[in-house]
Amino acid sequence: MVEKISKKLNSPYSAAMTGCGFMWEEMTNILPLLMCDDSEALLKQEIIENKYLMMRTEQTRKRAVSEFVKRYKAVPMHFWESYQGFSKEAKIVAMYFVNLKCYKLFYDLHLNLVLKKWNSVHQSITKQDVLVEINEIAANDEFVCSWSEITKENVAISFLSFLKKAGFIKDKSGTLSPIYLHDEEFAFYLKLGEAWFLDACLLQQYEIDRIKQVAL
Repeated sequence: MVEKISKKLNSPYSAAMTGCGFMWEEMTNILPLLMCDDSEALLKQEIIENKYLMMRTEQTRKRAVSEFVKRYKAVPMHFWESYQGFSKEAKIVAMYFVNLKCYKLFYDLHLNLVLKKWNSVHQSITKQDVLVEINEIAANDEFVCSWSEITKENVAISFLSFLKKAGFIKDKSGTLSPIYLHDEEFAFYLKLGEAWFLDACLLQQYEIDRIKQVAL
């Protein structure tokens, strides 16, 4: 047990996201609580009262709130201040960005697998593709290597679900699709200093160049 804890402490990766789905609406609902100075007390109250989360069990709410707090802290406060004024489509994409910032495993899977697939002849992703990439990561990370096959499979399923919810996958074949937002909405990420996210959204270079002009 001590050895496993040590491996976890030395690893940047986590499988915690498997216990909490994409849930962009649920997190948006409690964002005012997260942004309050007394957020800890308000969130404990919400776990009990279930006014905004609308989740069936207290244990589910507790687990979700724990992940929402991590996601909230993964980006600066001014991100959330801007987020409140986004369109529904932009909020969904923004929440995917937050998850890439929060979970290094998803960040690496997206940049190393999704972009590779997008730039290949076969622009689709299967669960097996994700598992292969997870095992590549496991070869260099003792903690991920210690995961059971069930944990790895749950992570793969979760990642594919996040891709679908964000709009990268729109059919059962797993075919990748670029994200479409207004140029001004994409320009937000350039102003945030996160230009990589435009590539992550599978935009063409001419589209990125056009968005850069908007961001000036």
